[in-house]
Order: sequence, then C-alpha cells, then structure tokens
Amino acid sequence: MLPKADSYEGVCRHFAWQVPNRYNIGVDVCDRWAEAEPDRLALIHKRRDGGVEEYRFSDIRALSNRFANTLAGHGVARGDRVGILLPQAPETAISHVAVYKMGAVAVPLFSLFGVEALEYRLANCAARAVVTDAAGAAKIAQIRDRLPALQAVFRIDGSGPGCLDWHGLCDGASDRFTPVDTAADDPALIIYTSGTTGQPKGALHAHRVLLGHLPGVEISHDLFPQAGDRIWTPADWAWIGGLLDVLLPAWHHGVTVVAHRFEKFDAEAAFALLAEFRVRNCFLPPTALKMMRTVQDPQARHAYALRSVASGGETLGAGLLDWGRQTFGVTINEFYGQTECNMIVSSAATLMPAKPGIMGRPAPGHDVAVIDSDGNRLPPGRLGLIGVHRPDPVMFLGYWNNPEATAAKFIGDWLVTGDQGELDEDGYIRFVGRDDDVITSAGYRIGPGEIEDCLIGHPAVRMAAVVGVPDPLRTEIVKAFVVLQEGVTPDDALVASIQEHVKTRLAAHEYPRAIEFLEALPMTTTGKIIRRELRTRP
Repeated sequence: MLPKADSYEGVCRHFAWQVPNRYNIGVDVCDRWAEAEPDRLALIHKRRDGGVEEYRFSDIRALSNRFANTLAGHGVARGDRVGILLPQAPETAISHVAVYKMGAVAVPLFSLFGVEALEYRLANCAARAVVTDAAGAAKIAQIRDRLPALQAVFRIDGSGPGCLDWHGLCDGASDRFTPVDTAADDPALIIYTSGTTGQPKGALHAHRVLLGHLPGVEISHDLFPQAGDRIWTPADWAWIGGLLDVLLPAWHHGVTVVAHRFEKFDAEAAFALLAEFRVRNCFLPPTALKMMRTVQDPQARHAYALRSVASGGETLGAGLLDWGRQTFGVTINEFYGQTECNMIVSSAATLMPAKPGIMGRPAPGHDVAVIDSDGNRLPPGRLGLIGVHRPDPVMFLGYWNNPEATAAKFIGDWLVTGDQGELDEDGYIRFVGRDDDVITSAGYRIGPGEIEDCLIGHPAVRMAAVVGVPDPLRTEIVKAFVVLQEGVTPDDALVASIQEHVKTRLAAHEYPRAIEFLEALPMTTTGKIIRRELRTRP
C-alpha cells in the first residue's frame, strides 16, 4: 500500500516497490484472504433477473480450486492459454483465479466479439481451453475446426454440443489444489489491444502486473482502501480497466466488488445500483460519465454516497469535473495508461489540486516523462511523446509471438505510449492526443480533448468528437461530429451557436469550422471514440 501522507510529494518520497521474487496473482487475491478471513465478503453479484448472490473469499478459493482441478483433468498445464469469454459474473472471476493458481495464462475476451475477432485471438495465442456461456459457445462452434489447439470448451450455463458443463464438472472436482509456485516475472495473462493499426496484438503480462497497478489504483481512489470501501465499475472484466483497475486490486486489498452486467448501459440504473449496494468507489469511463450526466437530479431518487470516483480512457474537462462534484460530492480523479503499461499517471484530489484537462502526475513508483523522438526528456511546455522508463512492474513482457512489434514499442529504455503530451511546471502531464489525433491547423497544434469538453458544455450537445480534416489553406481544419440532445433539431443557427460557444470559451483558432451531426459516435468496445473512422468519412 502507499504510505500515508498528506501530499503527493510525501507519498512519493516514502514509496518503494516491494515485488517478491515468487508471486502468484491467484494466491494473492484469493487464498491469502481465505486463510486469514474466510468469511470476508469478496463479491456481490446482481443477476440479470434481479437476484443477488454473495461470495466469501472461502467460496472463491473452493470454487477456483475445483475449476483448476477440472482444467488440469482436461489437459491444461502450466503455461497453456485459457480464453475467458464471459461478461461480469462470478464464474469469470473464479476462472481467472483458477488459471493463475495453476500457472496457466488467462486470455480475457469481450463477450460481444464477433467470430472473426475470436478466431484471430484464439488462434494467435493457441488457446487450449475456453470458458464461456451459450452465446459464446455458439460463436466458437462456427470456428472450432480452425482452432486446432482448442481442446475443451466449458459452458457456465449447462452443457451443449461440443461443450462441457462448468458447474457440473466443478461440483465433482476436489476443492483442494496446491497452487503452482510462480515467479513474479512468469506469464499470467494476455490482453489483446484494440488494434488501432493492423491486427490486434497480445500484450503478455507477468504476475507482477497486479502489484504494478496498485499505486495508480490507490492514488486514483484517494488512498484506497479505507474502512467501508466497496467498488463497482461498468467496465467489462475482459478489459484491463475492469480486470486490473478494479476486480483484482480490490481483492488484493480484501475489498468487496459489486458485479452486474448491463445488457446496454443504463445511466439511471447505474445510479440505482450505487445506492442499492452502498457502493463507495467507482471506476466510470468517460462515456459512462457523459451518459450519467444526462440524468436529471439523480440525488432526488437515489441515496448513493460515494467516497471516490476514478475515470480514464479519455481526458475529462472542467465541465465534467464540475458536474461530478455536484452529483457525487467528490472530485473525479483521472488516470492514464494503456494495455501495455497501465495506471502510470493519476490525479488525486486529496493530495494535489485538480487541473481540468490535465490528467495528473506520475503515479508513485513510475518514471513517466515527455520525451523527443531520440528518447531525451523534454522540459515543461514542450510537446512530445509520453514515455515510461523500464524496468517497471506494471510494464508488459512483450507482444505475444511478435518481437518486432515489441522492439518498435521502445526508444532505448523508454516504452513509448503513442500519445503526445506536455509537462507543466508543477510536474503534471497534459494529454494532447494520439499521434494521429493531434490537429495541425495554420501552424497551431491542437488536441481534440479540450474542444470536445467545451462542446458538451453547449446545452444542445449530448456527445461530441473532434478530428482534423485536410484543408488547402490551413493544412487541417477542426471538424466536430456532434450527437444532439433528444428533441433538438440541427439547423444553420445551431451550427453558428455551437461554433460561437467554442470560439468564445477556448480560442478562435480552435473552433470547429465544420460540424456534422450524427445519431451516434463510433466507439471501441471499451468506450473510446474511434476518431480514425471519423477522419475517413466522405
């Protein structure tokens, strides 16, 4: 845990990594607590039918042991890859713990992936087994003859053609299992990137990745954990944000996790969930925050009481931060990272002043800097590449079976995130945008985040995305894609109003010279705007 201090500088000054040579995620997040406090509440699961299930750490240990024995009985051995194609559910978490304890490698897979996405990932990692449900099993059935390494498919909702009954087999297996003695640097999981260019790449992480996440998680939740903390996120556990920013760090600290699968995110229902289960801590992606912002007076209907809210994936601005203070009674802390090296920058309202539009300072223990293309640190005020210096416990081992892409990710000992930013005089890092998101207009370098935040401050705008489009005079101009509030009709007067809104609040060179209205914005499965699709629209 981070040392107790009343300032960011104090926390950093007294922090030191404590990564043991031998370490196993499954033992850490489950067996350790099951031995010390077996009745400690690990998971509250609200099913889709409204029923509620509770699991103690002793339950998680017994069930994960049973599934580890089941996997071993079907030929899964240390180092084998196991796909976990499930939404937030008890079996998802239990399967992860089982895979880690047996020294195999978990491969989280998003339940909404189509057959082509699944085929590529399962074939690329040569998965030996998959845990899924009926919907996932139907997809795998279409591609199974093209997955020669796949030996077993386990279904959590009963058996079926070519599938094994997860619960039936676990019921018949022993609840005793001796975890494999793994090194902290041994492989634990592969998380596939979203594939912004080319095919997705499998980021291979070691068991130590969980320990590497802890400073960023703790600081972004204002020194998590504290007495009474209970955490929830709508982010799927198939992604690093749900798995390693919430589920596993919470269980490392013995904090109860709330699980619920929304078929489609419902902002009103999210407020109700916070109140029903007395959630104290949330990771809410920016898209979820923007949707929740459209709910009128949620405090009047829902008696929620949050201690901390963290967000990451897209930069927040003053508008969302102000709304968060009014709605949640706390300042939303931003954090930053990526699949290969996550939770490396964060804000923390209790330790440092929040700066709207600036994501924060390096999380304790991480050497994060703005560098040039030769790997030299840049001074404050200079735009450059955001880099992380190795070694670092949270940093990936490399891309699965792709040494060329791994080497290309580094400039010397700097892992280059692919994002541009700049340092300010106080050591905060401002995210400007992806290398290909930054707009060059009439000699100005313009990041989309600040403009997007300004746009959603207009009363007619529900959501917005900004890109640069070619212009013979200015190189590029700013173009905004806008989703309007319900009942608002676009016309020339509204275009002028939106343009003036940005021009008077930001700067004349940053206002969108072109505006296009859309029914919805293209999003990745993790809720990030896919700006490259907008740039290629006719």
